[in-house]
Amino acid sequence: MNCKGIETSTNDFIEIQGDSVISHIDPVLEPTDNASWISPGFVDLQVNGFAGVDYNSPVVLTDVALEEIARSIRRMFSTGVTRFFPTVITGSPDDMLAALRNLARAREKLAYGPAMEAFHVEGPHISPEDGPRGAHPARWVRPPDFDEFRRWQDAAQGNVRLVTLSPEWPESARYIEQLSREGIVISIGHTRATRQQIEDAVHAGATLSTHLGNGADKMLPRHPNYIWEQLAEDKLAASFIVDGLHLPDSFLRVALRAKGIERSVLVTDAVMPAMCAPGPYRLGEVEVELKEDQRVVLRGGTRLAGSSLRMDAAISNVMRVAGLSLTEAIAMATVNPARVGRIGGRVRGLRPGDRADIVRFKLQNGRIHVLETYLSGERVFLHSS
Repeated sequence: MNCKGIETSTNDFIEIQGDSVISHIDPVLEPTDNASWISPGFVDLQVNGFAGVDYNSPVVLTDVALEEIARSIRRMFSTGVTRFFPTVITGSPDDMLAALRNLARAREKLAYGPAMEAFHVEGPHISPEDGPRGAHPARWVRPPDFDEFRRWQDAAQGNVRLVTLSPEWPESARYIEQLSREGIVISIGHTRATRQQIEDAVHAGATLSTHLGNGADKMLPRHPNYIWEQLAEDKLAASFIVDGLHLPDSFLRVALRAKGIERSVLVTDAVMPAMCAPGPYRLGEVEVELKEDQRVVLRGGTRLAGSSLRMDAAISNVMRVAGLSLTEAIAMATVNPARVGRIGGRVRGLRPGDRADIVRFKLQNGRIHVLETYLSGERVFLHSS
């Protein structure tokens, strides 16, 4: 592998060499006038589906279905993402296990399976209340159960690394402690928890807030409330869906000031219709529709049900909306999620010895246009001009 560009964290023109890991990074004395930018490959900790494929499907994988997952990963490479966490949401116990088995098989069998770095289970231990429950099916919401987690890990071949739950359940703190000892990242989300419950969750080992500002009541007490409490907790990083639909611009700017860039993470929360044509779709047992303006909503209503966001667009959006530099926005999609998600070999950025996950792109009128993507030193996407 040999790749040249302007490094986003230093503005230096560099040449990177290596195989599966970066071996050398050297300065280039005479950059070209049309030099592109270069950064670590993007990381997405929350992807429910992509390019017409639902990662929550419990249907036993056929060879055709495996190839569909492979196709969705290849489409993701075109957005600069090199590592992601397929995300399984609230469902029946059997369906969740089946989805995790499918993902584990795909990760093992597919050539680009390692791009599925680990798995994120969002629910079913979330708030049962309308509002914070979001689009998760109410009938399958249930309290934390460590034995159920063990079944997830067995089905996933040990690949579950991130679990989103609400600490409002009485047994949450104990459950968080148990999962933390297993090396699992615990995130607070889809919650109506009190201040004390959030404090107890953090003390027990929670380190993240899932898509903060979403999966919430439309109306909240002035104070205290569970959004302020998570914003104020310095031990919690926070992920944000920056698609111009999930969050008002003013909330995003304030939230980023509260968390600081170093504790802020971009996620897409993408679902199956992402990069597809507008129209009706089905996510498990949930009927949704992709609108012309790219909103994914419950069919016949207006409630958001995931997003159609791409990570390259999320980076562009956060620069525009929050006035961030390219360096800051790229950190929110690379080293920050790698640190939060405990992704080995990805937390230092472009450094010798780290994985050769690299994206090269142009920045035109404030928007990122991906030119090349490398996964472990192999070029997996090349823009055709």
